[in-house]
Amino acid sequence: QVPLVESGGGLVQAGGSLRLSCAASGSIVSSNVMAWYREAPGNKREKVAAITVGGSTTYVASVKGRFLISRDNAKNTVYLQMSSLKPEDTAVYYCNAPLDLSSTLVLYAWGQGTQVTVSS
Repeated sequence: QVPLVESGGGLVQAGGSLRLSCAASGSIVSSNVMAWYREAPGNKREKVAAITVGGSTTYVASVKGRFLISRDNAKNTVYLQMSSLKPEDTAVYYCNAPLDLSSTLVLYAWGQGTQVTVSS
């Protein structure tokens, strides 16, 4: 069973919005720090947003004020609401559980991700 399944990506014009979902197995969401990552062609995978078990959030500077991460423990799902999208947000987006907020290590196998393409 794949522990993390991302969905919600698509093609959107610059300035538009998308909401990504990450459906997790078992109690992954309620038990861990959860984060969204993205990987654009030619770039390293970067963490763009994270949320702690207590609900505290952090964002990379490039998405602060435009993206919002949230979690629904009852549904074992993490969301990423993306607004004011820019072409540079184009990437494959993944979710996972980092070892802690500052760690580059993750606890689970990567899912297939969901493609977000922002046209100018």
